[in-house]
Amino acid sequence: MPPSNGQANARRRIFIVDDDALFRESLDRNLADAGFTVQGFAEGTRALEHIATHGAPALIVLDWRMPSMTGIEVLRRLREIDATTPVIFLTALSDQIYEEAALIGGAVDFVEKTRSFSILLRRIELALGTTKAETKPEAAHGEQAGAGSSSIGPLELAVETARAQWKGERVDLTLSEFNIVRYLAERAGQDVRYREIYDLVRGKGFVAGIGMDGYRANVRTFIKRIRQKFREVDPEFDAIENYAGFGYRWHGERDAPS
Repeated sequence: MPPSNGQANARRRIFIVDDDALFRESLDRNLADAGFTVQGFAEGTRALEHIATHGAPALIVLDWRMPSMTGIEVLRRLREIDATTPVIFLTALSDQIYEEAALIGGAVDFVEKTRSFSILLRRIELALGTTKAETKPEAAHGEQAGAGSSSIGPLELAVETARAQWKGERVDLTLSEFNIVRYLAERAGQDVRYREIYDLVRGKGFVAGIGMDGYRANVRTFIKRIRQKFREVDPEFDAIENYAGFGYRWHGERDAPS
């Protein structure tokens, strides 16, 4: 059944949290022209209060440097009440330490304000899964992408809702983290390159970090965060193995999809 107009509009609803009024207005216009419904907030506190009262949007575009509460603090507080809404940092800060902190904190992406709107729009579409090259992994072993659920040992993946369980306990993964886990698990026992994982999250053609292989730092940050979340559920979690200089692999056997 196709989504209703209300559901479709909800999937195109974006919050901009940035203390720069002129920048908010400009970004609001561009996003509105691209078909999104936009609501702006000058500070994180008001955005969090609105979310607590009225619910979260489809995606949040978040600045880092703001008065009273920084963007990273807004993200931390958001994750206490909402573990899944995609957050993209859009900031003038370009140092890789900020990007890594954002990803570890649960953001799905980090974009510099100097990048063009078309780049930001592409990242938003990837985070929302609204492009042909969306963030969902390709189907493996003949399974239709987005259908049903699958099990890989103690890991259970509910594809339609992007939810993961480990040994019966829910693991609160972001959309990007879920897609990485699914991609690795559906290729259990296979070595997956850093670049494959990076392209899965960012889309092909994007460059990050310092040097030609700077994307590896981004992938390592994602994997570190994923391992941490699984170990909060199971301190002995070790299903993600590192293949030094190449990438990662998921060890375990894949069961038949349900």
